[in-house]
Amino acid sequence: MDKKKLSFEDLLKSDPLGLLKDVKPKATTAHTEDERLVQTFEEINAFYEKNKREPATKPVSEWTLFSRLKGIRNNPTKINQLLKYDRFNLLKETGDKAYDLSLDSPNEVAEPAPEPIKKTPPPIEIKSIEDILNNDLLGILDTAKEEESLFTLKHVKKQADRAEADFVAQRKACKDFDKYESLFKACQADLKTGKRKLVKFHERQLQEGAFFVLKGVMCYLVRINDLKKDKNYKVDGRTLIIFENGTESNMLLRSLGKGLFEDGWGVTFPDDENTSKLAESAAAITEEDKLMGYIYIVRSKSKDPVIASINNLYKIGYASTTVSDRLKNAEKEPTYLMAPVHLLSTYKVYNTAPNKLESLLHRFFGNACLDVNLYDSNEQLYRPREWFVAPLDVIEQAVRFILNGEIVKYRYDLERGEIVGR
Repeated sequence: MDKKKLSFEDLLKSDPLGLLKDVKPKATTAHTEDERLVQTFEEINAFYEKNKREPATKPVSEWTLFSRLKGIRNNPTKINQLLKYDRFNLLKETGDKAYDLSLDSPNEVAEPAPEPIKKTPPPIEIKSIEDILNNDLLGILDTAKEEESLFTLKHVKKQADRAEADFVAQRKACKDFDKYESLFKACQADLKTGKRKLVKFHERQLQEGAFFVLKGVMCYLVRINDLKKDKNYKVDGRTLIIFENGTESNMLLRSLGKGLFEDGWGVTFPDDENTSKLAESAAAITEEDKLMGYIYIVRSKSKDPVIASINNLYKIGYASTTVSDRLKNAEKEPTYLMAPVHLLSTYKVYNTAPNKLESLLHRFFGNACLDVNLYDSNEQLYRPREWFVAPLDVIEQAVRFILNGEIVKYRYDLERGEIVGR
């Protein structure tokens, strides 16, 4: 065969195996904008055919089709392109002048407008979020005027506010404020002289006879009624609270605590218990009642590693004289673990021997009693029976239950470290 330069046509003609015949361009799977629009509308048609209704705003699976249908109905150009695919008259409520299907007379027939001349739109250049929003061909993002959207919560139970769920205690004028006015004056005087101090609020301060400053107004906790456990196993009850401005309230005890945590202060008890009667409940104590002594709670300052390592270790004791006198020589007495103590709480006891209340408290916390062997200064073995391993606020809660007679309804749960109902 003579070697010569072949042209492209010569190559096509000399194709003995037919490799160059019937070569077809590869079909593209990309859809044009018109095809995507038709495909979207056909999805809406399929939904209507299956469910015999238009897609709704909920559930979320229907919301997408609902938004697309709305976007089509609001766009005359899209309507023109889709009328021939509108098998279920889904576009009849558009109000478009060119295709107004709401006729003045039932016998009139709408004439379709001339087929618009299709022009190839210029390529869209996307440079910002605004460009995306302004070129939403399928109306997927067209939800600005919708009352509901993906971000509208449905079937979610609203968490009721405590003020709505519970009885809302309203302050009202205190008719017998003259009974308490002198107490407020004495408390203010104690604050000026330093006998009392404003301190950061703690739940353990919520006891009858205590003063607080709530949102800038001093208040006095007279009584706590109907104590019971709430759903969170916290003790709650109705109170009687007198405010320095001459009003009173019966808000829940835990509502008072919440308010004091957010905007309030506690007021300490006076240092000299003999010179003050502010710890007495003015509504319950009269001149005929006799002060018999005190119940107190202390924490050990012992440096003994065994004692110092025990958390929530407190002594519940009683005093027939002042508590300060009773604690003078604590570091020399086995009952105080031969170490100084820090006084935490004091309760006045009227008309009842305080040692009886102390015994009752000891029995109540019997399963939490400290079990150690100690030796006094004479090397004598001593086993203290007045120290208990229990949270301080729980011990104070038990004291209040004893003072108001509610203790018979409860018991101490050692594993949970809480007071529970019997």
